[in-house]
This record gives sequence, structure tokens and C-alpha cells, in this order.
Amino acid sequence: MSISTKYNPREVEEKWYSSWMQRGFFRSKPNPKKEPYTIVIPPPNVTGVLHMGHMLNNTIQDVLIRRARMKGKEACWVPGTDHASIATEAKVVAMLKERGIDKKDISREEFLTYAWEWKEKYGGIILEQLKKLGASCDWDRTRFTMEDDLSAAVIEVFVDLYRKGLIYRGVRMVNWDPLGGTALSDEEVIPKDTMAKMYHLNYEVVGASEPTYITVATSRPETIMADVAVAVNPNDPRYTHLHGKSVRIPLLGKEIPVILDEYVSIEFGTGALKVTPAHDLNDYELGQKHKLPIIDILNNDGTLNEQAQLYVGQDRFAARRNIVKDLQEAGLLVKMEEYASVLQTSERTGAVIEPRLSMQWFCKMDAMAKPALDAVMNDEIRLHPPKFKNMYRSWMEGIRDWCISRQLWWGQRIPAFYLPDGSFVVATTAEEALELARRENGNEQLQLSDLRQDEDVLDTWFSSWLWPISVFDGFKDPDNKDILYYYPTNDLVTAPEILFFWVARMIMAGYEFRKEPPFRNVYLTGIVRDAQGRKMSKSLGNSPDPLDLIDQYGADGVRAGMLFSSPAGNDLLFDEKLVEQGRNFSNKIWNAFRLIKGWEVDESLPCPNETAMQWFDSRFNEAFVQIEDHFSKFRISDALLAVYKLVWDDFCSSYLEMIKPAYQQPIDKQTIDTTVEYLERVLKVLHPFMPFITEEIWHDLRERKDKEYLIVAAWPKQEKFDKKLTDKMESVLKVVAAIRNIRNSKNIPHTKSLDLAIKVMNEDGYEHFLSIIRKLANINEISFVKENLEGAISFVEAGDEFFIPMEGNIDVEAERERLQKELEYTKGFLNSVVKKLSNERFVSGAPEAVIANERKKQADAEAKIHAIEQSLASL
Repeated sequence: MSISTKYNPREVEEKWYSSWMQRGFFRSKPNPKKEPYTIVIPPPNVTGVLHMGHMLNNTIQDVLIRRARMKGKEACWVPGTDHASIATEAKVVAMLKERGIDKKDISREEFLTYAWEWKEKYGGIILEQLKKLGASCDWDRTRFTMEDDLSAAVIEVFVDLYRKGLIYRGVRMVNWDPLGGTALSDEEVIPKDTMAKMYHLNYEVVGASEPTYITVATSRPETIMADVAVAVNPNDPRYTHLHGKSVRIPLLGKEIPVILDEYVSIEFGTGALKVTPAHDLNDYELGQKHKLPIIDILNNDGTLNEQAQLYVGQDRFAARRNIVKDLQEAGLLVKMEEYASVLQTSERTGAVIEPRLSMQWFCKMDAMAKPALDAVMNDEIRLHPPKFKNMYRSWMEGIRDWCISRQLWWGQRIPAFYLPDGSFVVATTAEEALELARRENGNEQLQLSDLRQDEDVLDTWFSSWLWPISVFDGFKDPDNKDILYYYPTNDLVTAPEILFFWVARMIMAGYEFRKEPPFRNVYLTGIVRDAQGRKMSKSLGNSPDPLDLIDQYGADGVRAGMLFSSPAGNDLLFDEKLVEQGRNFSNKIWNAFRLIKGWEVDESLPCPNETAMQWFDSRFNEAFVQIEDHFSKFRISDALLAVYKLVWDDFCSSYLEMIKPAYQQPIDKQTIDTTVEYLERVLKVLHPFMPFITEEIWHDLRERKDKEYLIVAAWPKQEKFDKKLTDKMESVLKVVAAIRNIRNSKNIPHTKSLDLAIKVMNEDGYEHFLSIIRKLANINEISFVKENLEGAISFVEAGDEFFIPMEGNIDVEAERERLQKELEYTKGFLNSVVKKLSNERFVSGAPEAVIANERKKQADAEAKIHAIEQSLASL
């Protein structure tokens, strides 16, 4: 068989992925004879394309699912996408704009026709891209949060919670996105650090004998037209004369009262606060307390409305610029000063959030939060790493009601139906609503045409919080085979930034609707950042295209590279060198395979490699304990590194070198058969991380039956290992490394045989390893001595002393000269360290870690001087 000299991922990846798919290895169905292992994908937005965060997240999921499949479990990885109300609606609006169509000029039904057209064309892109990564999802189970059954589940849940008194409608202060034209929940608001301006404005006191002003500081002068009062602390002596007075709003001239409230800080700012209930949450609560009117001066799109009286129709920020200019001209702007501030922005559109009173639908969270909090605190659901438990508890204990309505068209429409008199009923269908309305109103004359369904849709997260249940049709049929078999799922892999958006809410839904947790473990990945620590994003231009990386380095190389340094919960500082390392690992494995396949077998030869074979058998089982331990603790990155060391160091660099026949010489059958078996074991533990190259080598190693694929091969079982043997071989390999270092430092070629003398208490300890030392270090004669050997270079390993005679191997005078120069340099270095440590000012002022480092330098230098002096003496 001709084996390519280089591993070519492009030729391999498509071949094996298609083969896995054709043979149905990804498919899963309930099997009472097998233990289920279930993962539901965090559904990416239909607007999305593969980015580096997806790469990391889905690689980890695929590692877990492939390992479970090999362990004989009924592995089920459910894929799907989220309809992403705000993001998708924005994409559709942009598409229509390109076609010369304005959303406001078409009906809801027409818009939704275009939206579905867009979804069908672009919505599955990211799932197809995941296949390039090797994701072994059960694609037959692909779900979409707005498909009929899942939408029906959302409506059913809304009605159920409403009837339980957990959903209500009311006017509340919400986060308003003027660009998206919708309310947002607190979790959809992203704070951004910025520099802002504070404007100090003069409000004229009404009825004063001469012009008198009170100065108020605000960062939002464009909202002064919505002011309904100025508040001061009743204990502030500066404003005692204003108790019971009124002031005039600058430019507008409208009179508003001065109110007294201890909420106002005497020390902060000017001690006087403008009260604008319609545009600030704290002002709203102050207004409610003092029964103040509410004046909303903003339109949905962030422009000023008629109630503003001034700057009507202008955007809020344009109005700010204009009012500042007019205040300056009127002499009412006392000063402006910059300060560090936090800007609240929309996660989806990036628009600056506007606090705004709005009639919305809300879901009560308190009752549902308690079991969800307890489940994580008592480890019924485990967070990995557990450091996130405190953050989770803090959020859950301070949870607020969830604003679940969105002023959009794309999404599940709220199942509330309004009657002509303004009242409403909540029902799953219009027909059910009509029946309910007739019964509640005692009016049998009501018709469907009399009902008007709420225009709003539900927050996207209101569908995705049901995901682990709804993907198995747990609402459509609560006792169907799938939900009873696969639920609760096992592990969830997701990002910490949606721990509250999504994870906490899924936990609440699990206990509310199935009285069980939705999953047992939550693996929280880190954020993929660039070398400067910045989060990777298209806007910064610092994120490589994952598909380009796969094209250049192969999917296996990218998968390994992503996992080399991404421990759970810690951010990954991405460097392309990581995927280069992953590709190099692929090449190392390929070259090891080529080496083994290239050996000619002579069945008449005896086996000279018993010790090497026994050692690798033990070393594999020793490493396997560590690998399994890492998996049990969700240390996926550490598990890969343990496999990497086993493959690269132990199998390739050590074992194959031990058993490799001489150049162009054959190998015995026992050694080659055992080595192929060992390579198969190695491929098994490597397969979840690097599925393509391992499947390729698996099939090239020997003939396989039709379903004898590595993807479904049995995961290794834990076997006993000989710790004494692995420890002894570790010492032997250190001896070999030390001899090679001496060769390098003395410029002795590896082709030149050396002699080795060993001063050891028990010669039997090396009896089985002498041939390995001879072969790996190119040693001619090995002798055991009782005394030190003159004229030899020595080193110590595990209490034994080793001597390599130098006569005839080096230029003694040149070596003596080299050692003398090194001795003088090291003594000079030691002297400088000793001087530093003798300096009392340095010792008393330097941190303990710095002093400890200097003392280590001193000890290292002293040890080096002793070794050089011994080498000189031996010469």
C-alpha cells in the first residue's frame, strides 16, 4: 500500500464525514439496553456564521459526545438554531431596504413571508459550517425555535404561566432600544465604559425679589423638557429657603415644584436633582412616591415628540447638541465637565438604551428562581468551574421580573386577545379566546372579528429557555419515548455570558414544567480573545475566519489548537501558533503511522523488545487513569494535553525508538503486532479530539468490516499497570537524555559510539534496560564500577552515578579552556548576586518573591561552579 508522505486533511475530512453520515453513526434513538448520553446544542442564531467562540464550544461538545459514543452509551447530540427576533428582523429589514421596500409600508403577513424566505436561504449556514469542524450531531433531529411544534410549546407555556398568575401586563420602566424599536430585558443590555459630559444648568427660582437660581447637574440636558420637579434633601442648609418654592425649566420657562426627599445626596454634585420620571428609573420611583406627573418626550425611534415642545422631531443626540448651544447663549449653562461613565447599549443593535415607561408583559421570577438556585447551590446541577456558583447565586438572589414582550413581528406572537372594551383574554388560539371571552363577558354575540391579538412577540429567550424539553417534544407529549429516555440531558456546554440569559432560565423551566433539572453539568467555556486580550469580533477585525483556519491547518489541527490552552471558565488567548501546533501534532501521528507501516516483517525473528512493550502497556494504562480523571472533572484541555504527551513523548519519541529495527532491517512479528495494537489504543483516546486523522489511520492499519469504524470502537477500559516499571523507565529515559546532552555540549556526533560506566548499589535494577540505553544513546560497552572514573564526564540520576570516558572523544585542552572560561563567568555572576543579597537596603525593601529568586540564583550558581570544578578535576 502506498502511503502519502504528508497527511492531507482536505482529502480525508470530507470522505470520512460523508461516510459517518451515510452509515448513520450520528443517529440516536431510545435504547433501553443502553445508558443515554445527551447534549443539546446552544442553538446559534439563524443570522450567525461560524466564529471562534462557536469553534471552541462545539469542539468541546463533540469531544464529549464522541467519547460517550465510544463508551457504549446511546449518544444523542441535538442540533438546532434560534430564530433570534431582534437580529433576524434587522437582517430582513436591511434586505427589504435593498429591494426598495420599507417595513412600515407592508403588512405583518407580508413581512413574515420575507422573513421566512430569508431564514430558508441563510438560516442553516452555521449548521453546515459545523459539519466542516466534524460535529457529530444527530442532524435528523435538527430543531428550530420557531418551527410549529416549538412555537406551540411557547404559547402553551405562556398561557400556563399566565393562568398561574406568573405572567402579567403593566406599565413599567424598561430598557428601550430606539434602533430596534423594542423593549429589552436587563440581560440584553451591555454596559460600555465611556467618557461623558456633566452639564450644570441654572433653574430660576420663581417669585424671588431678584433673579435667583438653583444649579442642577445632568448628563442628559435634552430631557429637561420632561422635568416635573427639582428635588433637594430637607436637611441641606443650602436650600432651606427653597422649601415650598417652584423653579422654571431652562428655555421652556415652565414652573415645576421643589420637592424634599432624603434620597437626594447632600454631598453628591450640587445637591439638587432634576426629577424626570419618564426617562430614569430612580426618578420614576421618586415620582411615584411624590405622586408626580409623567411626561414622556421621546418617540419609539429616539426622536423628540410633541410633548417636548422644543426640538420636536430631532434625534435625542442632535437635540442634546442644540439645547447645549441654546443654553450657553441664554446664559443658563454654568459649566460642562467630563467624567468617566458607563453607557448602556443594546446587545443586538449597539444603540444607546433609553430608560422608558412602557406597557409590557412581564414574567414573575421569584418563585421559579428558588428551586433553580437551590439546585446549583447543592450541586444537583454542577457548574464547571465551580467559581461561577457565587456569581449565579448573586444574580438569582437579586432577580427581577423578566420583561418578555418585544415590539417586533418576527417571533412567537403573544397569545393575548383584546376585546372592543379594552379588556383581554389569554388563550392558545383565537377560537379558544373567543369561547373564553364569550363566557367571561356573558356575550354570545362576540365574533372572531371582534378580537384583536396583541401585536408584540415574545422575547427570543422565552422560546430557548424551553429548549431541552421542547426539542424532545416534551410539551406536545409529556410522556413520549424521547423525553422519557433523553431527559434530563447530561452536559451543557456554553459561555459564561449567557449563564443568566439562558442557563438559569432553562433550570427554572426544568423544575417548573418537569420537576427535574434540564441537565446535570454545565461546562462554562472561556471567551476567545486575541493576543492583546481583546474579545474577538468582526468589528475589531481581530478574528480569523474559522473556515480559513480549517482549510489551512485541517479540522483536527484547529480542534486541537483551540483546546491546547482553554481550561474551563478561563479565557483563551488565541494565537495561530496554537493551530500550527495542532497541525504539527497531526503530522507527528501520520509520520509514526508511516514508520510502522513501512517496516518489513520477518516471522522467523525472535522478539527483542519485551521490556519496551511491557513498559508502554503500563505507561498507556497509567496515562489513561489521568485522562479519565481529567474527563471526570471536565478538564477537557488537560485531558488533551495528557493524550498529547502520551502520543508525542511516550509512543512516538520513546517507544517507537526503542523497538525500531536497524536501517533497512526487518522487524519481528510479535513486536509489529503489539505495536499496531498499541497504536489502535492511542487512536481511540485521541479520536474524540482529532476524529478525522484517527479514522483514516484506523482504516489504513488493517482491514475493517463494514461497521468496524473507530467512531464506534470501544473506549479503552482501565487496566492495571506496573508503577515500578514506569518509574524505572522514566529514570532510564533521563539517563539517555543526559548522554545526548553531553554529546551536544561536547560536539560528539550521535553516530560515534560511547562507553558508559555506572556506579550503582544494585546492578539488577538495570538488567532489563541495558539494551534500551545502548540503542537510544548509541552506547558500546556498559560496565558497573565501584569507584569514580578518572577522565570521564559524570552525571547523577535517581541516586546512581554515570560516567562517560572522554579520552579520544574530545580535545582535552580545548575542553579545559572552555570550562575555565565558564567557571570564571559563573563566579563573577555569583559574586554579583552575593553583593545584592548583602545589601541591607535591598533585602529589607524588596518583595519576598524577588529575594527568594535571588537566593535561588545563588544556589544554582554555586552548584554549577561545583560541577565545573569536578569536570576540570576529571580532565
